[in-house]
This record gives sequence, structure tokens and C-alpha cells, in this order.
Amino acid sequence: MKSIEIDDELYQYIAGQTKKIGESASEILRRLLLGDAEAQVPEVSEVAAVETPVAVNSNIFDLINKQDLQAESSVVGRFLFILSTLARVHKKQFNKVLDIKGRNRLYFGRSAEELSEAGSSTNPKQIPNTDFWVITNSNTTRKKMMLTETAIKLGYSEQDAERIRDLL
Repeated sequence: MKSIEIDDELYQYIAGQTKKIGESASEILRRLLLGDAEAQVPEVSEVAAVETPVAVNSNIFDLINKQDLQAESSVVGRFLFILSTLARVHKKQFNKVLDIKGRNRLYFGRSAEELSEAGSSTNPKQIPNTDFWVITNSNTTRKKMMLTETAIKLGYSEQDAERIRDLL
């Protein structure tokens, strides 16, 4: 197997094209580029399982592939990937992240400008496949805290929120 390097934006696009749980990047690209007959049309039940918001007791960890996380070479890339997965699973609830704030700073917003106006050197990045933005210049400990708070806002238990945090 060969390895290639792609930028974060392209990787997030590829990951966003997932049609079934456990589908690898190679399978996604084969389906998109080559029209592979087996990969092209997933079963309806598999698509419904991915697109339906997951109940609180469902296992988000089945949707986050360890290989995909390891492919992200930076903490920011993994941070955005985890947030994007949470947003995909909890589409209707994800706007609750807008309530997560620091003492003097917004962590999440609807635009880069909103976050830039709320603090200096925030380095806002769009959460892939969403209309939400997040600051990315904070240290890893702060990013872990933001993931933990996000998971709790979305209804995860303390224990599962810590597991999500530890994916970073």
C-alpha cells in the first residue's frame, strides 16, 4: 500500500463523503473516482444509519476511525475532524456549542469574523462540512476541554466525554 499526502481541506472533503460506517479513504476515493460498482451504491440501511442523528447511548466511537485520526498529522486537524464527526452525528443539537465560551473569548461561532472580533489571534477555522467555526490557536489542553464541554452539551456522559477528549 502506498501513502500520499493531501491537505487538510481535501482530506475533510473525502471524509465527508463517507457513505457507510467503517468505509476507508481508499474505498471512498475508489467509489468517487472510479465508480466502483460495489462501493458506489451502499445499502439504504447503511446510509440511514450514518445520516440519522445518533441517540445519546449510541457509540460515536464506531464512527471515528483510528486510522483517519492517525492520518491527521496535527492536533488542529484531529480537533477539526472530531468536531466535524460530532456535528455530523448531532446535526440538530450542534448549535449548542455556541454556548461554550471562555472568560473573555468565544470558542465557537458562525463566522471567522465573529470569532476574530471576540479576541486577538484566534486563528478561526471552519469545522468541516458545517456552518460553524472554532478558534484553533489555543493549546492542546484547552482544545481537550472544548471537546469535553462539546460532548457534554451534546448529551454524552462524563466518561464518554473524556473518551472523546482523549481521541485528540
